[in-house]
Amino acid sequence: METYYNPEDLKKFGTIGEFQKELADRFFSYYGAVFADGALTAREKSLIALAVAHTVQCPYCIDAYTTDTLEKGCTEAEMMEAVHVAAAIRGGSSLVHGVQMMNKVKELSM
Repeated sequence: METYYNPEDLKKFGTIGEFQKELADRFFSYYGAVFADGALTAREKSLIALAVAHTVQCPYCIDAYTTDTLEKGCTEAEMMEAVHVAAAIRGGSSLVHGVQMMNKVKELSM
């Protein structure tokens, strides 16, 4: 089955600078600094990235950070819990916007 998402393309991410090297170099420098140990460990950052990958629904990121979290010693339970945190935030975000709808209904009903 063909899809827009080709898992082999993830391996090509490093070539993204082919059409604009200067900006790609800046991005990869920033990216590397973000994921280095700091106030958070690289392991913690990887779990956050896995959760965010699910929230933005990036299949490449999901593949990359599933691999990365496993390599950093995360358990399946930790990974799934991170995904559930992302799902709860995404669901809550949708629900809290219901207040906007409720406000509009009340405004129009007056």
